[in-house]
Formats: sequence, C-alpha cells, structure tokens
Amino acid sequence: MAEITAALVKELREKTGAGMMECKKALSETDGNLEQAIDFLRKKGLSVAEKKAGRIANQGLVGLSVSGNKGVLVEVNSETDFVARNDEFQQFVLAATQTALDLSGDVEALKAAPMNGKTVEASLTDLIAKIGENMNLRRVAHVTVDTGVVVPYMHTSVAPNLGKIGVLVALKSTGDQAKLAEIGKKIAMHIAATNPKFAAVADVDEETRAHEKSIYEEQAKASGKPANIIEKMVEGRLRKFYEEVVLTEQAFIMDPDKKIKDVLADAAKEVGAPVELAAFVRYGLGEGLEKKCEDFAEEVSKQLGH
Repeated sequence: MAEITAALVKELREKTGAGMMECKKALSETDGNLEQAIDFLRKKGLSVAEKKAGRIANQGLVGLSVSGNKGVLVEVNSETDFVARNDEFQQFVLAATQTALDLSGDVEALKAAPMNGKTVEASLTDLIAKIGENMNLRRVAHVTVDTGVVVPYMHTSVAPNLGKIGVLVALKSTGDQAKLAEIGKKIAMHIAATNPKFAAVADVDEETRAHEKSIYEEQAKASGKPANIIEKMVEGRLRKFYEEVVLTEQAFIMDPDKKIKDVLADAAKEVGAPVELAAFVRYGLGEGLEKKCEDFAEEVSKQLGH
C-alpha cells in the first residue's frame, strides 16, 4: 500500500477543500492515487449536496455583464449572506455570468454550458459540497439592442458586477452613444428604486388590466355615483395604476415633474436622434422566494392556524 504522506493529504485538501480526515480516508481507499481520491471525494460530495438541496436558498448574489450591445443578468442563491461574501462563491457567480453572456438560452442552457473544464451545474455541485450550503442557479436574462446601448447598474454592490439588485436597460438610438449611456444609467437607477412591472401601457397584459379594472369598478359602484361618473372614476384609477407599475408612466425619481416618457423625449434632443426604450430587466435578490422562519414555535402556530 502506498504511503499516505502529510504532503499528499495537504495537496488533496487544497484541490478539493475537504477536511483532513476525509482526505486521508479518500487516499487510503484509493491507495494514494490523487486523481482517484478526488473522484472519491466528489462522489461523497455529491451525496452531501443532494441532502442539502431541500434547504431554502434565498440569499446569494445577482451578477451582471455587458459586452457591446448585449448584456446579461444571473441570480445564484445560497442559504446565507455569509456565503455570498465568500470569494469562491463570488468567483463562481462572475464566471457563470460571463458564460451566460455568450449564450442566448434560459437557465437550463446555462447549467449545461461548459465552464472551466466542466459544466456550470457540475461546478456548482462541487461548490455546494465544498462550502456546505445549498445553492441554486435560479435565473438568467439577456438584453440586446441592434443600434444603441445596453446600460448596466448594480445597486448595493458587494464587489464589481455583483450585488443585490441588478438592472439592464437597452436604449435604441443612432445618436451620441456616450450621452445615451448617461441617460440609460439614470433610468437604470430609477428602475432599481421603483421596480416597474411593464415598459409601456401597451405591454400590460389583458388579464392584469381586466383584474384591476374589475376591482376599481366595484369600488366605484360602492360610491353610489351615476354610471358615467363611475366610468370616469375607473379610468382615473387605471391611470394611477399605470403610473405605479408602467415604467414610461412613472414619475422620474430625479425630477418628479417629468415622467420617464418625457425623459426619453428630452433625450432625443440631447443625443441628436430619436430614443426608444427597447427593453429592461431588473433582478432583486430572492424576490418571490420563500423566506426562512427563524422562530420554529411561531411557524408551528401558523401551520395550526393559531
């Protein structure tokens, strides 16, 4: 049997991040073969990762990357904010984001994409085994524009291109690109703060529109006003709804006297050509995910309906 030296154990630990006793056992099981020992630990790590998969992961990071007229946002979740500050986790998110920039598919396409000699999903599984927390590559979004700029903005950054709220804005225009990018940055900051759901009124789907309208109609009918007044009341409340959720109808946070559509109209004069909002994406870390319950007794009480 090959001698299991301290130097060999140290090398295996550095390559895998596994504990000293686990490394020593892996080397003993594989007769000192380093590559086989790595596989041994990976197999063990895979089973550990599977056990962690049921844990809630609603922390983590949003990563962004822009190249030319295209940009990408990626969200990777972890269980704790502590892991989000881990250098290896941050490097994974950056690498996955950069990989996504060269793709055009969804999150499943990103998971299957090659990165550093293996797939993105395999790299994440290795990281789960090494760090000891459940992690999830949750979503990816691409933004492109034929002529114009794609402007990134990261709010509450923890490192370059990594943070809690990421925004991409695509502005279509043949005008001055530098000035266009400045305007795009201001709009991206606005989006980070207001979290609009739609770009324009025409983008509001009929189901959402009908749902809101039915609520406003019931509210207006309760006033006892005549039908023609009720109709005007409903129209007014729908306009108010659009001002809350539609980007172009929102009051600009840097100049509340203007709406975003006015900012775009003014931008056309500034850059020397018409400016069109081609697209935007905003990722807020963990939005829509289940939150951990810190008080077990409180959670049990809720489940029992107390």
